[in-house]
Parts: sequence; C-alpha cells; structure tokens
Amino acid sequence: MKVLTAMEFEGIRIDEGFLNDYSKELEKEAKAAEESVYAQAGVRFNLASPKQLGEVLFDKMQIDPKAKKTKTGQYATGEDVLLKLASKNKIVDDILVFREFTKLKSTYVDALPLMINIKTGRVHTSYAQAVAVTGRLSSNNPNLQNIPIRTERGREIRKAFIPRDKDHVLISADYSQIELRIVAAISGDENMCEAFKTGKDIHNATAAKVFNVAEKEVTKEMRYKAKSVNFGIIYGQGAFGLAENLGISRTEAKEIIDNYKKQFPNIQKYMDDTIHFAQEHGYVQTLMGRKRWLRDINSANFTVRAFAERNAINSPIQGSAADMIKLAMIKIHREFNKHNFKSKMLLQVHDELVFDAHRSEVEKIKPIILDCMQHALALPNDVPTDAELGVGENWLEAH
Repeated sequence: MKVLTAMEFEGIRIDEGFLNDYSKELEKEAKAAEESVYAQAGVRFNLASPKQLGEVLFDKMQIDPKAKKTKTGQYATGEDVLLKLASKNKIVDDILVFREFTKLKSTYVDALPLMINIKTGRVHTSYAQAVAVTGRLSSNNPNLQNIPIRTERGREIRKAFIPRDKDHVLISADYSQIELRIVAAISGDENMCEAFKTGKDIHNATAAKVFNVAEKEVTKEMRYKAKSVNFGIIYGQGAFGLAENLGISRTEAKEIIDNYKKQFPNIQKYMDDTIHFAQEHGYVQTLMGRKRWLRDINSANFTVRAFAERNAINSPIQGSAADMIKLAMIKIHREFNKHNFKSKMLLQVHDELVFDAHRSEVEKIKPIILDCMQHALALPNDVPTDAELGVGENWLEAH
C-alpha cells in the first residue's frame, strides 16, 4: 500500500500540446476512413450505429452470406466478426480503422488532458489491489493498463507521457516473457527450461521443436505460429482458437498443438494436474501460495466448466507474475528510499515499471532496478528471470 500510495501521489506529466495535435490528426484520419466507407458502400449512413452498419454490409453489399444475427435480430458487427472479414473487402478495413481512431481519440487523446490535476499539473492514476482476480494491479482514472500497445496508432499515445522537467528522463523496465518462464518453471518441462537457461529465443526454439527443423532454419512464419501456441496454451486455447488466431485450417492447428504437446510433455502434465487439483480442492494457487477459488470447476455445464478449467491453468501463471512484480516494486521502493534518490517510481503496467529518473542518477539506479526485478522471486527448476530496461524523453522512447 505504501508503494502504491507513493506512486499515485507522484503522478506523471502529460504533454498536452502533443495530445492536442494528435487529436486533430486522428480526427482527420478517422474522417478519411469514414468517407472511404461511404464511397465503397454507395450510401451515407451512421457508421457508429451497429444496426445500420450491419444492414449496409450484409443486406446491401452481401459481404458474408453466412452473417450471424444477435438476439435482437440485428447483424453482429463486433470487432471479432469484422476482423475475420477484413481480408475479403477493403471496406471492413476502413471500418476497423475508423473505430480504432475514434476510440483512441475519445478514450485517451481527448480524455487525458482533462485528468490533469490543477495543483500538480500531472495525471494521478488510482491503483486497486483487489479488483483483478489474478492478483494483478488494476488502475483507473485514467486506466493505464489498457493503453493500446499492439497498434502503431495506439503506441503513439505513450509519447504523451513525459519526464517531470528537463533534469529528468523516463526509464521503462520490463520483464521479458515472464509468463512463459513461469510456465517452464512450474511445469518443469525439460525442453522449455533448457531454452530459457541457455538464453535462446523461446519462440524460435519452440518452432524448431514443433516443426522439427534446425533452429537456424526457422522461418518468420514458423516463429509466429510457435509464438501463438506458446501464449495460447497458457490460456487454455485449443485447435479451434489457434486456427481462428492464425487464419489456418483446424487440421493444421491440431497438428501444431499435438506436436507441441509431444515436444513439451510436461506442459500438458501441468495443465492436467492443475485441473485435477482444482477439482479436488476448489482452488488453485500461485508460487507464493495465494489462492484463487474456482467454484465452477465441477459444474455440470460444459461451457461453464471449461471456462473454470482455463482459469485454473492460467491463474497460477498470471498470479505468480503479479506477485513477482509486486515484490520487485517493494524492493525498489526500499532501495530508492535507502539511497535517498531524487528518482521516483511512477507507473506499473502489467510486466512493466516506469520511473522518473534524475539524469544524475540514471547509471546508479539502472542496476538496482534490474537486480530487484530479477531477484524478486526465485523460480523453481532454476529458470532465470530476465528484465530489460530503456531510457527516453517519453514513455514510447523508453519502452
């Protein structure tokens, strides 16, 4: 609590000028995407209305003869539906662009300046420790945990987060593939532990095993598929989910998953054992013994039970990662106080910590931050923990 209070109290400076300019730019681009949609549809309508959009796409343009309807009888036009159709018609791409840009503009670019505290001139998020069931911190006003990182336009928003003055820079420290390391450590899978111990690129090493080729022969596409399996497996993803994700056939997806399970047998064992433990005890726990209760684990309803099983597999992994970064934050906070540093820890976003670092202290605090993060929680089976660190004039540059 003391650590979070200190961080909330510090807040972070926001570059209002940058956001104002970016807002205009997003508006212009969203408008261009919108006009492009109308031109292709041959009709003007309210693009923000799912009902009208569904009618234009599926009745007028007949983009998908198998289009599904919702309970209310209108066509489903959610992001998942549109993403599958994006390759079929450019209009869908433009709709997705329009949605992304208008959401970025209203949720972040226009909202952040309104949250600046008049007294401090900074934005102060509020952290909650007991909202996310996995034990991760959540934040609101503004919610920093879901500032988009996957798209180029979303990443740009990080440029708006800047150091407090010209004597400071931002430092971003990030755990590297922490959840996969925890999977390797908890399952004790020999092949996966070995890859981390020898410092290999885990997705490359996985691809080599799954596709049965030498590591230097792994193609970009193979690595991408292996990465998808690596992350999908820990969320209990099956062949259907993987096929959807990668846009491949279910047969190919099943083959990839079967190969994966052959090459990393202990991961399957961990998943089976964890579900079995949850069914018997009604909970699962993190490496530190923090429990998550799963009351639906023995439900007679298949869908409800499958959801609980996925949570059983994932919670010890995400929960242990959450415990680890919290321990690291406590250690860093103590070290900074002990040395009476001017630098401050400002933000925690998933596996990443952001600091306002005084230029004179940058070289002193870098090794302290990395050491605290790497030795916060020793993983079983000697799997090493790795963290990376960047310095910059804004959050994007530091990340």
